[in-house]
Amino acid sequence: MNLGPGMGLEGTLLQLMGIVVTEAAPERVVATMPVKGNTQPYGLLHGGASCVLAESLGSIGSALHAATYGKVAVGVDINATHHRAVRDGVVTGVATPIYLGRTTTSYEVVVTDERDKRVCTARITCQLIPAPPGT
Repeated sequence: MNLGPGMGLEGTLLQLMGIVVTEAAPERVVATMPVKGNTQPYGLLHGGASCVLAESLGSIGSALHAATYGKVAVGVDINATHHRAVRDGVVTGVATPIYLGRTTTSYEVVVTDERDKRVCTARITCQLIPAPPGT
């Protein structure tokens, strides 16, 4: 999925982690990520992997929103609470905006397992800055 200029996923961390974006708009971003390959030594989904998923979704939504102002989005804060362990399957992340402004955005990202049980809740804030020349 290409999300616009400079937003292709080839060669990115999303591709490396197997993240597949299935829906992308400023109002809602959805993606899946396999647990396999994204675990810590005990075989559980790595908390950092959940954070990568959350930051990616919030950043994509923020970037799509920023484009309406001729700006780009850069992450400035993320926090996450990990609720339950996951050992296999696929997790799904859904990012919805908390605030969409002209200079900042904030998204809540809920990560769930295949039983629709909440695995992680994260919040990401992005700053919207002028687009670099040539983007």
